[in-house]
Amino acid sequence: MKIQNTKQKNNLIIGPAVAVDTLIFTIRNNDLMILLIKIKDGPYKNKWALPGGLVQIDETLDMAAKRVLRKKAGVKGVYLEQLYTFGDLNRDKRGRIISVAYFALLNSDKLKLKTLEDFYSDIAWKNINSLPPLAFDHKKIINYGLERLKRKMEYTNVVYGFLPQEFTLTEMQKVYETVWNKKLDKRNFRKQVQKLGIIEPTGKTRHSERNRPAKLYRFKDRKLIFTK
Repeated sequence: MKIQNTKQKNNLIIGPAVAVDTLIFTIRNNDLMILLIKIKDGPYKNKWALPGGLVQIDETLDMAAKRVLRKKAGVKGVYLEQLYTFGDLNRDKRGRIISVAYFALLNSDKLKLKTLEDFYSDIAWKNINSLPPLAFDHKKIINYGLERLKRKMEYTNVVYGFLPQEFTLTEMQKVYETVWNKKLDKRNFRKQVQKLGIIEPTGKTRHSERNRPAKLYRFKDRKLIFTK
């Protein structure tokens, strides 16, 4: 694929191509994972990349990102947020392509990988702390997205994207610990969460590994709310 430089022809502006790249995060076995696709051919052969694609002429950016999520990961209706625009001149060896990055959060119960397209040879969830060699500037994009996620969990209820409809406070705390990569004091965490008022008890319990009943909670709203 050859992308032409910006120029004007017959009063029409022909410019760089615009793509979307999606950072799809989930948590599995208390590890923060991200979905990557392995490139089959071309200058980035055998390197891994974020699921993405060029924005079509009849698509908005949000529409393109949702299409990529649906076609590459088989998911829809999950938390999705525009992250940043990456436009370094040499970020793509194939031509001048500007990428608008998005990040999405999935509960592990919704994982469903789609059939590969011809351009890819593999698709897999990779641990954020042990990433394989990446194509393009996707390492930079992932680092940026991870920092955004960490900060956003400090002042919003965005953590709901990782959790099922019903969960224990221990499960909720483990999500924070996994993303922030640090242990949290159990008593203080529960006090702070209750103070925020973003969750409510379901009236149900679940038996833990030690056979102790744990209260189940749910989010009052499964949409983005600012808590500070």
